[in-house]
Amino acid sequence: MLVDVSHRIVDIGEVKLHCAEMGQGPLVLLLHGFPECWVSWRNQMPALAEAGFRVVAPDLRGYGKSDKPPGLEAYKVEVLARDVARLIEALGEQRAHVVGHDWGGAAAWFFAMWHAERLGRLAILNAPHPARFAQARRQPRQFLRSWYVLLFQLPWLPEALMRAGDFFGMRQVFRHDPQRRGAYSEDDIDQIVAAAREPGALTAMINWYRAMLQRPTHTRWKPIERPVQVIWGEKDRFLLREIAEPSREWVPDLRVARIPEASHWVHADAPEKVNGLLIDFLRA
Repeated sequence: MLVDVSHRIVDIGEVKLHCAEMGQGPLVLLLHGFPECWVSWRNQMPALAEAGFRVVAPDLRGYGKSDKPPGLEAYKVEVLARDVARLIEALGEQRAHVVGHDWGGAAAWFFAMWHAERLGRLAILNAPHPARFAQARRQPRQFLRSWYVLLFQLPWLPEALMRAGDFFGMRQVFRHDPQRRGAYSEDDIDQIVAAAREPGALTAMINWYRAMLQRPTHTRWKPIERPVQVIWGEKDRFLLREIAEPSREWVPDLRVARIPEASHWVHADAPEKVNGLLIDFLRA
């Protein structure tokens, strides 16, 4: 449990987001993935705060104690990207460094393309560039790894399966999928499950997947002119290792750090390596 973190609800206009915050200095937003919450960044927040950053980790829309608007339109990628821009403004800043993992990484990619004026530097953990993933998901090998995306398109059944046995399946993922023993403590897992138990959270979380097949309003990829750091755990069982690196056409100022011993949960498997990479990159 982090003892020096403060919590507050931030009104960004369309929704209110619960945010955890530590430190002072240039703003760094940490965007979690599925099915986590702000607790995803428990290993990164103290290190970044000590390094001289103001660190804010929100529960993204639909998660934890943040608002959970109904319907799929509320979870389209352009909406998720806009939330990041509005959060920066609501926090009283003109721009921020953004770090995203998994779905938080997807939101961060789109934010960087469509709200570049709000971005300082971008760091991505195990989340492929949208153009790269659009190509990869047509490949049988990647399709087999992300088969659950189709399951999540069904009504009510995914929620029932996730809720079964007091979230037994989710608990097992965090106990056994990371490569580092104890990467998630039982207390960590309990906090993630508690966030998923919030009224309406499961459907809202899964609606991110249901909305992903809808065509975005913005259909043209834009090059990201800001510096980008990709950090990739190579033992990711959900994503192929070869899709880690985006085309230089879309990300001209790119560096990629691969961590061979880490899983999809790279920030939990190799926190010291990830923290060092993030601090060096964000300070540059």
